[in-house]
Amino acid sequence: MGHTNMKKYYFSAVALAMLLLSIVGFSDNLFTDIGQESNSDPKFIIHGVLWFAWFGLLLVQSRLIRIRDVKAHMKWGLAGMFIAIGLSISTIYVFISKGFHGLKFYEIVNRLSFISFLFLVALAYMQRKQPALHKRYLFLASVYNLGPVLDRTSGHLGFNPDIFNTIIWLGFFFTLFRYDQLVLGRIHPVSIRGFFLFLLFWLVSFPAEKLFV
Repeated sequence: MGHTNMKKYYFSAVALAMLLLSIVGFSDNLFTDIGQESNSDPKFIIHGVLWFAWFGLLLVQSRLIRIRDVKAHMKWGLAGMFIAIGLSISTIYVFISKGFHGLKFYEIVNRLSFISFLFLVALAYMQRKQPALHKRYLFLASVYNLGPVLDRTSGHLGFNPDIFNTIIWLGFFFTLFRYDQLVLGRIHPVSIRGFFLFLLFWLVSFPAEKLFV
């Protein structure tokens, strides 16, 4: 993707990739095994609908910016805040219902990532008049929380989840770095801090696993 195309289409491509990963990851719930127990559990239905709405809205919002429809972007941004609030409530409820005993390290990562989601979405809202910050905060908030999607996607595709998840996550970050270099001539500080914070989540989650035995 050339300089001009990457600047114009990068965040749309990222949002589309996240949405497609979600569809593949939850294809059993959506298409192949709709009679499973979780499909009749309200907390999982609401939770899933809200996450799909979030990734779908990212795609819509990135397109609106691409076509310079700022007015519509601001209108849908308000809808995004309500989705984020709904996601917060549904995710916390799901975490509580599953309990905290015997959490594995990747489950701890998911919980740390979700805490960061709330913080990053709030930062994105506060920096909504600073596009460079706004879109990177939303990027990080979304990428951090792909864990469950990637686990399920790798399972459906028959890939080793450790290898698959690592490749996809690093791919998102390294393409962001490439975007920064092409557009800014340097890697944006938010991109760098976001990457190292992500690594920190994983580093602290391995020893933290012992606390939940």
